Amino acid sequence: MMLLNLAWRSLLNRKVTVLLTLFSLSLSVLLLLSVEKVRLEARSSFANTLSGTDLVVGARTGQIQLLLYSVFRMGNATNNISWKSYQKIASHRQVAWTVPISLGDSHRGRSVIGTTADYFRYYQYGKKQPLSFAQGQPFADLHDVVLGARVAAELGYKLGDQVVVAHGMGNTSFAQHENQPFTVNGILAPTGTPVDQSLHISLQAIEAIHVGWQSGVKIPGADEQKLLAEADLTPAQITAFLVGLKSKMATFKLQRAINNYRGEPLLAILPGVALQELWQMIGVAEQALLAISVMVVLTGLTGMLTVLLSSLNERRRELAILRSVGARPWHIMMLILLESSLLTFTACLLGTLTMYAVLAVAAPLIQAELGLKITLGLLTGWQWRLLGMVMLAGILAGLIPGWRAWRNSLADGLSVRL
Repeated sequence: MMLLNLAWRSLLNRKVTVLLTLFSLSLSVLLLLSVEKVRLEARSSFANTLSGTDLVVGARTGQIQLLLYSVFRMGNATNNISWKSYQKIASHRQVAWTVPISLGDSHRGRSVIGTTADYFRYYQYGKKQPLSFAQGQPFADLHDVVLGARVAAELGYKLGDQVVVAHGMGNTSFAQHENQPFTVNGILAPTGTPVDQSLHISLQAIEAIHVGWQSGVKIPGADEQKLLAEADLTPAQITAFLVGLKSKMATFKLQRAINNYRGEPLLAILPGVALQELWQMIGVAEQALLAISVMVVLTGLTGMLTVLLSSLNERRRELAILRSVGARPWHIMMLILLESSLLTFTACLLGTLTMYAVLAVAAPLIQAELGLKITLGLLTGWQWRLLGMVMLAGILAGLIPGWRAWRNSLADGLSVRL
């Protein structure tokens, strides 16, 4: 306890250099923990986007691409699926439910999804949590729209407001379906998934707004209202569909049957398997970020080592006096080790507290800009291990100046240097 008190007072006596060292080391710990926190939250956010779905079916392409555009609203489909093929697969004896999805339109940069009322019944996220309504109800009329929570919050929509859908994706579109505005009939509760950033209309509505249009352009002189009254709004094609099975045992059999479907080239994927493949692809980037964070921590520890080593020359007489009053060489070594341990422990504590403070402020901004929900939970086992490794590295760094102090003799400390 006496050595600990002495180490603490020694650090206070060199407060300027100690504070600079603490600042550098705390920042490195902050970066290390923050990168790991965001990485884990990103994985959790992606994994929680879709739950309870056995298969995702779309046009034949890569399974990651299919997963991204059908579930995460990233990218575009290479092709569509005919309504006839969808109906045939949906009527399979092992299929319990299906949710068709039609993409390709947007509203102020947010995806517009054409689907059926089964979307609100069967779509699940997180740990098999169903969608729920904060206000209103599912679409009932042809021109009803259901908004995701963030769409309503960010754009300031409420029940009864009018929404105009644009043709194509993107923040700016010159092809607006202005003659067929939609009325907000429901607003979903927040989910922390891409559902929050989506607008949902019926498949028939998707067909309706494209009556009188060809290749994304309105046909000159076309009377939309007249054509709409005469049109068959049964979808000709959809982008993809989600499948729930009666028995999990039939998953691979049905997947193989869909992939070998002769009517048109289709691809059925298991969401969990596709997600694992996605993690493998971005694993290199994750490791690179972690490696950079580790290098920053090592840089901070090197700075601490430099400070301790450079201070030894200034403290030779101090250490020699300690030796002269009965301190043994191992006491001197333990004093230096305690100083490095105190510095490292304080830096870990400050870095952790700063991470929580920064995330508390930045979490709403991250969710608004990136759609990534950051939760301020307790440190994970891996994060505790990272902190433990930082502490161990700090103690090991203190061994070098401690060993040099141990080697310094009493005569060397008291001798006069010219």
